[in-house]
Amino acid sequence: MKRFALFVLVAALMGAAAPAPPPQPPVRPVSNTYFGVTVTDPYRYFENPNDPGLAAYFEAQGSYTRKVLDDLPGRAGLAKRIVELDNATETVSSVTPIGQMYLYEKRPPGMNTTRLYERAMAGGPERLILNPDRFATGPNQHFTIDYFSPSLDGAYVGVGVSEGGSENTVMHVIETRSGRVLPDTIDRAKYVPPSWRGDGRSFYYFRTPKLPPNAPESEKDTKGVARLHRLGTDPEKDPAIFGYGLSRKIPFAPEDGAFIGVSPRSPWAVAIVQHGVQNEVAVYAAPAVSVVNANAPWRKIADYSDDVTDLDAVGNTLFLSTHKDAPRHKIIAVDLRNPSLSSASVAVAESQSVIEGMALAGDGVYLQDLDAGLSKLRRLALNADGTPSKITDVPLPYAGAISGISSDPVTPGVTFSLQSWTQSPLVFHTNEDGGVADTGLRHKSPIDYSGITSREVFATSADGTKVPLSIVMRKENVLDGSHYTIVDGYGAYGIVIRPSFSAMRLAWLERGGIYAECHARGGGEYGEDWHYAAHIATKQKTIDDFVACAQYLVANRYTTSTHLAGQGTSAGGVTIGNAIVQHPELFAAALDVVGDTNPTRDEFAEGGPANIPEFGTVTDPVGFKALYATDAYVHIKDGVAYPAVLAITGANDPRVSPWIVAKFAARLQAATSSGKPVLLRVDYDAGHGMLGSSRAQAESLATDEYSFLLWQFGDPAFATHVQ
Repeated sequence: MKRFALFVLVAALMGAAAPAPPPQPPVRPVSNTYFGVTVTDPYRYFENPNDPGLAAYFEAQGSYTRKVLDDLPGRAGLAKRIVELDNATETVSSVTPIGQMYLYEKRPPGMNTTRLYERAMAGGPERLILNPDRFATGPNQHFTIDYFSPSLDGAYVGVGVSEGGSENTVMHVIETRSGRVLPDTIDRAKYVPPSWRGDGRSFYYFRTPKLPPNAPESEKDTKGVARLHRLGTDPEKDPAIFGYGLSRKIPFAPEDGAFIGVSPRSPWAVAIVQHGVQNEVAVYAAPAVSVVNANAPWRKIADYSDDVTDLDAVGNTLFLSTHKDAPRHKIIAVDLRNPSLSSASVAVAESQSVIEGMALAGDGVYLQDLDAGLSKLRRLALNADGTPSKITDVPLPYAGAISGISSDPVTPGVTFSLQSWTQSPLVFHTNEDGGVADTGLRHKSPIDYSGITSREVFATSADGTKVPLSIVMRKENVLDGSHYTIVDGYGAYGIVIRPSFSAMRLAWLERGGIYAECHARGGGEYGEDWHYAAHIATKQKTIDDFVACAQYLVANRYTTSTHLAGQGTSAGGVTIGNAIVQHPELFAAALDVVGDTNPTRDEFAEGGPANIPEFGTVTDPVGFKALYATDAYVHIKDGVAYPAVLAITGANDPRVSPWIVAKFAARLQAATSSGKPVLLRVDYDAGHGMLGSSRAQAESLATDEYSFLLWQFGDPAFATHVQ
């Protein structure tokens, strides 16, 4: 299903010659007053998905942008190179050990979508379990695996699948050995994989209620509950176990998530309440045998104020990762028979490293750490009763970034992917002797990165804070200010932007281009202090950090403002949107990729209420002031010479509604005096970009982004009269 019924491109429009830019949409101002401040919105009607003006804007802008980009002289050659680089080797992700087998997602060279495979840990041939495109009913559909989770014996696997990046997940149950899809089909089972019970034939899962067609966007994905499903039964009769509206003793806001986890290593079930996107959770526990209906005797273990972000249970011991009085996190151990955080023991003390994640394996609890931008791995050994013993370092084969750790609670060892800016990802598993070995699940990329280097520097932000900045470029680049440069920034949710290898990025670097990553506050590079340093009332610091990184690149002769582009994706829309509005002179161009550039309206969009803990709400004076101050859309001024902008959206995006990007593009088009283009790129079979895109879509997006920037930087190969 497409997100907007009226968003249908006519084939004739797609093939027509590019006329003058489409006419500007009509302005229909709507004003709201919040705490004495009046905010006027010229394109509020864009928020109505049924408004014909919105459909017309998307159709005209999308087809015009497609024509302009396709006609750039150098685009075809660049596209060919990007496809060549991207198909040099397979991609492998979400490797999950279960018993003596690995389950994993893989996209072989030449294949467009990711598929689910199985292979023995000892090696040997792999076996296809699921190609999600089997659910397509037409030639132009593509489906994505959103998550998967195997039963404890590996006999079954629950797989969430959605169409076209929509994240409208439908869960299917697959018989692993045969690949047979069972009749058990559950829609509205979004975001979180099922947690299988010990019988291997039932699981807990999270499901939101079915809403009427005319329900407001902001009510989607709300009021969900955790349910219990037994294979072979009707999902519509699955009992509600934990969640919104089930118990007066356990408070739930409509946007809260409710999740239940069980482990073969513990007789306890653990439930968490996820308050929107807030990292800290409320934790409850009950005997696993009692968790079969809404009357389970849940006992609260931790509240949001206890700053718990991760957990695992072994026997009667619950291990909690918390940043309470420990900004870089510590691990505490709680006895579930008599739970009290005040008497909890410290299993792993806080250190210089940030504890990013934990995973329970048969030989202990593994910790993924971050230290000075690089990953580390430690193992906490356990006593026979599950209590903590000693902790040891696990040596890594080279300095890089771990992309998540996964384990089977009853099988020794942990599996992880390791990569760097210049080294392609490989998948490793720990050995019995404490070392690590390459699993062979992913081959080293044959792409020649030997001429590429990376360096880590620091920019000084407006308040004097040193902000990490990663720079990737050719070794032979001379710092003379001549290089086309992209600086990317995110800075939200405590997410760490870690070193990552990109084969497609070489198409930019080999032209002498530079790629830089600003590790702005709001992220988690230095733990929760770094996250909360740019949070709600102090969000401007994310933007200041990003601007400081851009200024560093100019001051140190990596580039000049005429050759500099800023980029922000998703929550990074706050970053890039405000950077170009507050400092339009600093950038020649910008990429606004599914960006949240209208945060004062975000909570009225699908998924928006969940973001209130991170950004605030307009119903609160502190929250409104923060949102208004960093709302790029409302601060665009007429007659300002803004940079060229490529605004990118997917029609199925549930995380940043397409109208947010559309309003930003329309306002910039009407206001800018620079004469530089502001283009809106629309993918009608995509959602939130990196989530659910096919290989072809990712290649096309990279080609469009690089082509647009090379055109705006004046690269002779992309010169054109089209503006």
